[in-house]
Amino acid sequence: MFRRLAGVLAAFVLALLAIPLLASPAAAEGEDVHGRLRNGDAAVADVRIFVTDPAGNQVGEARSDGEGNWAVPLPGPGEYTVTLDTETLPEDVSLRNPDNTSVTRSIVGGQAAPQLFPLGEGRAVAKSDTIEWVQLTAEGLRFGLILALAAVGLSLIYGTTGLVNFSHGELVTLGAMVAYWFNVELGIQLLLAGALTVLVCGVAGGAQDALFWGQLRKRKTGLLAMMIVSIGLALLVRYVYQYLFGGGFSSYEDYRTQPAREPLNLGFALAPRDYWSMGIAAVALVLVLWALVGTRLGKATRAVADNPSLAAASGIDVDRVIRVVWAVGAALAALAGILLGLAQQVNFALGFNILLLMFAAVTLGGLGSATGAVLGSLIIGLFIQLSTIWVSPELKNVGALGVLIVILLVRPQGILGRRERIG
Repeated sequence: MFRRLAGVLAAFVLALLAIPLLASPAAAEGEDVHGRLRNGDAAVADVRIFVTDPAGNQVGEARSDGEGNWAVPLPGPGEYTVTLDTETLPEDVSLRNPDNTSVTRSIVGGQAAPQLFPLGEGRAVAKSDTIEWVQLTAEGLRFGLILALAAVGLSLIYGTTGLVNFSHGELVTLGAMVAYWFNVELGIQLLLAGALTVLVCGVAGGAQDALFWGQLRKRKTGLLAMMIVSIGLALLVRYVYQYLFGGGFSSYEDYRTQPAREPLNLGFALAPRDYWSMGIAAVALVLVLWALVGTRLGKATRAVADNPSLAAASGIDVDRVIRVVWAVGAALAALAGILLGLAQQVNFALGFNILLLMFAAVTLGGLGSATGAVLGSLIIGLFIQLSTIWVSPELKNVGALGVLIVILLVRPQGILGRRERIG
């Protein structure tokens, strides 16, 4: 039996690691700075961009291609000045900001750094167009919706199995990396690449339960032992990601440069992709919450979460329900990873960086409650951003966890959690 379990574990680890192996990008080979030059919707070709070190020595140069793309490899991490040679611009094209000819960047090891040189006429977002607390509220809602996608999956898995899964953040990273592979390596448009990624990661989540967690449940492994296994699995997969993907940051092909923010005359301004991200996340969350209430599978999931033994006695296939929950949870985590990679760039620790916030959102909303996870995520996202009005941005996560402690002191079961009698 032990030999069989070891074989299943080995097969699972190999299957899990195969996808990030395909997602290993060329950017992991070293540092570079890159971008795309466009004048409106038209690419601007044959423009010279060169990079110098702090001593003023040129370390590399490039010219934009027919699509406006350019990239300059760097000799290593450090501080560099990126300069656009305005004399090579077409006669009818100019920099939007004439003072933006040179930009100094600090590049860390393995980083592929995007650099934007806006061309042509455009409307910059002035401070008068935004109101600070309104702007931060919009950014908090955006982050809260993305966090909710990951937190709902974590909450569903806990509710049906009782497992506190510390490797859930690696599913978020997996989604970002697989989407990167589809988009950058295979050249698939990001929207289609994202849909394929959600499908692939959903199947991987169901397979993960069938080959690994399901086997542990059959062996009657305790929840504490399974939690420790999830911690070890998270460490293993995270550093395999780092080995394969590198320690730098990479952007999707469609968004190698930062688009201008679009003001809505409502006191805030976000990039167009942020509005799309918020819409996609909101639709996905509404569909999941509706499915939990309005479908037979959703009702079976809630029954398993309430009482697995009674659900099994009622004719519900508990293992099948749990497998579907794992698939849905992994798919939601993958979608969160794609949207987070869109906002922050793809990195091997993308999911790990929000893991603590996921747990905070699930605990704040009420353990095992999907609706509570959404509510908790929105509160965490809003407080993280709004707290920067009073505290340093480096401390914003600390403030969010402080709010979690205060609320749990008043309502220990969480906002939408139920009181439970112990003993």
